[in-house]
Amino acid sequence: MPPETAQKFEALQAQAQRLMLVFARAGYEPVAPAVIQPAGLFLDVVGESLRARTYVFTDPDGEELCLRPDLTVPTCRLHLARYRDGKVPARYCYSGSAFRYQPAGADKAHPREFRQAGIESFAVADREQDDAAVVATIAEALRDAGLAQVTLRLGDLGLFNALLDALPMPARWRRRLKHQFWRPDAFRAELARLTSKEALTAPALPADLADRLDPTDPGNAVDMVGDYLDQSGIELIGTRSLAEIAERLVAQAADARETPLAAEDAALIESYVAVKGSAKTAARRIEELIGGHKLDLSGGLDAFRRRLELLGQAGIDLDEAEFDAEFGRNLEYYTGFVFELIAPQLGPKSAVAGGGRYDSLLAEVGAPGQVPAVGSCIHTERLLAVLEGGRP
Repeated sequence: MPPETAQKFEALQAQAQRLMLVFARAGYEPVAPAVIQPAGLFLDVVGESLRARTYVFTDPDGEELCLRPDLTVPTCRLHLARYRDGKVPARYCYSGSAFRYQPAGADKAHPREFRQAGIESFAVADREQDDAAVVATIAEALRDAGLAQVTLRLGDLGLFNALLDALPMPARWRRRLKHQFWRPDAFRAELARLTSKEALTAPALPADLADRLDPTDPGNAVDMVGDYLDQSGIELIGTRSLAEIAERLVAQAADARETPLAAEDAALIESYVAVKGSAKTAARRIEELIGGHKLDLSGGLDAFRRRLELLGQAGIDLDEAEFDAEFGRNLEYYTGFVFELIAPQLGPKSAVAGGGRYDSLLAEVGAPGQVPAVGSCIHTERLLAVLEGGRP
């Protein structure tokens, strides 16, 4: 190993030990999740962006596996191996490597193999208190390592979901908009499509088939679509199953019968995701935005305000904290509060730490129901570079 590489390795090891001591003092149990994970599970829960960047391989027995692209999902699996329903409160900390393909090419700021030191908290009923505790612990770890100046950037997918749930639209439209939230261009294209009667009418869907498809009877739709393909001499080509094709066609047929999303509701959604600025004034701005629409988001806004109050009490500087309604990080398992801590030397494209709430993830990993969960990790190579006075 070249001397420079050895020195960096030793510095990272020493830094990780220091971070882990902070985590342990805060009550987080050190764990070491497995590096090799079942690929199918990861590909189902991490979202489109990270799915394309996960290293997948097949072992000699034919099992599809992957190198972990993050440590949150492996820690969820570890928790469920201990507690089948996941509902026993527990806090874990870890330090280890994660692996992601870098489409723009690997560099020092975004290597293919990188280190994370992080914490995960499961089954704590007081969500806002636990959110604030996680941010405060990560901020304390950064300070203890020597990084005094960071800026908090936060978002709230819970508020976004509450807004969609409060507006009149079919449930499948809400699911699509929530799914596209992490892809701003696709999100806006879908929102525009839902407001257009012409766009809702799928030109590729034969009218005779569309008229016969019943969205309330998906089982019959599979048989109907299969018969239609057979009679038309169309063979199934590609990776989609007959059931998946039928589901998509039923959704298209149902859309064609729907009244388009009201223009004022679409404009409200657009205005909401454009909210950006001081975290201290964000709740008031959102209240003003929805004031004329007779929508009740008081539960989400009360939680937002309480979380900010708890963050302030925990010593987090909120004067420079920024709220961005369109911010959701790049992992699609997040369901609520999300945040990043940004060092001025690196900027927002290379946050030194980040995390958030993911109350649905344990159920997707195997728990029988949803379990409150929140976590965060520090990108230790970025932290070390900042502390050494340079860039990764």
